[in-house]
Amino acid sequence: MNAVGQPGRGLIGRGDADVTEEATRILIREGIQVRLQTELSVQGRSGQQVAMRIRKASGEKTVEGSDLLVAIGPIPNSTGLGFDNAGIELDERGYTRVNDHLQTTAPDVWAIGERARSPHFMHASVDDSGIVSANVGGGARSTVDRPVPHVVFTDPPLAHVGLDESEAEHRGIAVRVARPPMSRVLRTEATDKTQGFMKALVSKNDGHILGFTMIRSDAGEVMTAMQTASLAELPYQRLPDTVIAHLTMAESIGPPPSTAKVFAAVDIYG
Repeated sequence: MNAVGQPGRGLIGRGDADVTEEATRILIREGIQVRLQTELSVQGRSGQQVAMRIRKASGEKTVEGSDLLVAIGPIPNSTGLGFDNAGIELDERGYTRVNDHLQTTAPDVWAIGERARSPHFMHASVDDSGIVSANVGGGARSTVDRPVPHVVFTDPPLAHVGLDESEAEHRGIAVRVARPPMSRVLRTEATDKTQGFMKALVSKNDGHILGFTMIRSDAGEVMTAMQTASLAELPYQRLPDTVIAHLTMAESIGPPPSTAKVFAAVDIYG
């Protein structure tokens, strides 16, 4: 049996409700049982036999199986390493305290990646190393406002970069939103995989692309194209003028023959 247990209200800790709901629906269609707002206790040994007691407000249930994967996220290992002796301060969770240039509180000491509480992705750590390399040489690169994308490698994957609707609302940024379904992308007719959707946020003031989310195969690649356009501060009206190869997933952000035309959908849905 394949099952996912989560104490929170959704499988994905960040992002808009419609995104995590769609990702959950896809997993359920694949035969994975999803248990939200649950407390778990386990007996046995993974690889042999395990019994998992699931407690919810509606009652308890015991599930038996052979293997158990527990994913709880990383915890900083800072105890006994002598950070205080070196004059390096830690934050309340045990990460190294750094400024926007990744400098620690000790002279000529820098930190990168998860140690510096950067987003827990390898590509964020690689960018951190570039920031530190530039700044050690006299530069002034910063982590402020850098768009760090993320991809959840489910099947299909979930990719996101930039703002989501809840963040835009929290920051008081007026946006227009388009969310065409993947079933309207011609590429999906060739693969017969129509589940998922695209979601674009653009500024109401100047049309700049502020955020993009996609649930579908090749989501990371399409997201990268959108991230590039966002960094170039292209207004969304420019992308439909781009000639994009047919038959690709990226075609959905360009002109016809794609029927989804995500940025035309801004005017429809936004």
